[in-house]
Amino acid sequence: MSELLALADRGAGVPLRELALVGLTAAITTFFCTGGVRMFATRVGAVAYPRERDVHLQPTPRMGGLGMYFGVCAAIFLASQLPALTRGFVYSSGMPAVVVAGGIIMIVGLIDDKWGLDALTKFAGQVTAASVLVTMGVAWSMIYIPFGGVGTIVLDQMSSILVTLALTVSIVNAMNFVDGLDGLAAGLGLITAAAICIFSIGLLRSHGGDVLYYPPAVISVVLAGACLGFLPHNFHRARIFMGDSGSMLIGLMLAAASTTAAGPISQSSYGAKDMFVLLSPFLLVIAVMLVPALDALLAIIRRTRAGRSPFSPDKMHLHHRLLQIGHSHRKAVLIIYLWVAIIAFGAASTIFFEPRYAGAVVVGAIGIAIVATVIPLLRREDTDPALATAPDSSPGTEPVVYDEK
Repeated sequence: MSELLALADRGAGVPLRELALVGLTAAITTFFCTGGVRMFATRVGAVAYPRERDVHLQPTPRMGGLGMYFGVCAAIFLASQLPALTRGFVYSSGMPAVVVAGGIIMIVGLIDDKWGLDALTKFAGQVTAASVLVTMGVAWSMIYIPFGGVGTIVLDQMSSILVTLALTVSIVNAMNFVDGLDGLAAGLGLITAAAICIFSIGLLRSHGGDVLYYPPAVISVVLAGACLGFLPHNFHRARIFMGDSGSMLIGLMLAAASTTAAGPISQSSYGAKDMFVLLSPFLLVIAVMLVPALDALLAIIRRTRAGRSPFSPDKMHLHHRLLQIGHSHRKAVLIIYLWVAIIAFGAASTIFFEPRYAGAVVVGAIGIAIVATVIPLLRREDTDPALATAPDSSPGTEPVVYDEK
């Protein structure tokens, strides 16, 4: 009887209205706070001035992540006060952990936005924030291996700590790396957070509203709202950059959301036949890291073959190439959005649909994405083959506007 009462207390449906309210609160708070942060950043001199390797033409304030953090804190506080969501704070410390670890990331990011930090100091701050997540209970406890009949591996304490630290720091740096076009990091954060939220809602539905699945839903909807509220300030042409404070906050929250989503999932609850459901948290992590990881790999190969340092800057990143083949700034960003959305929502869809149906849709979407990516180049080749490698000077193709990276 006591077990039934505990189960009834933990499962009370899916609080969709409350989640929507929390996300809306994050969006509205971020939107209005970012305007004030912009004035503050300008006053204290936290401004990205154009450098030789940059192409933005005017100084732009940084520190946009501070406005996002205000939105995150306001939304999580509201969630802790709503009766339908309060129980999630009783059974998990995931949401408070995001606030505390996010505060550490915010301090490190704001200092970097104003004065600049060396890579080692920044890395130490990221590890500290990730360690706070682990200490407060946000950690990978099991991993599903689909090969060799291994199945679900339950991690011991040390393995859990190392896996969580490695994945968290990797995602934080991936978002930091990809923050190069106006609206890109915020948009990718919004897309991936929305996919994790949908996946978490599916978990809630299939487990009768078990509050063990509240943390990924709340964290992801809060992040989606914060990114949505920031985008009007940051989409081309940006009035403020999110800076390292913002990109690292997005990475930290995506890591926390995917980690808490993976925690309760095990082979015993789904069975080996639902392999894609078990792998979905990892696929969502891959969606976050795909673009920056691929870009970084190509950059290292390209620079090494040219006899230069792998860390030397150039203008041959993926977004540069999209601009070179004829995409405008906004279209280049939207193309990258599309590719990440295919992976993220493809992974999330496995909780609702049979893998073969979800896979068919993903394959079709990939075909559309390929066409959308190369169609400007095909049009130019049809017009004049000699222009296929020439820079596009049409009015719709603006120069890339960088963040301070």
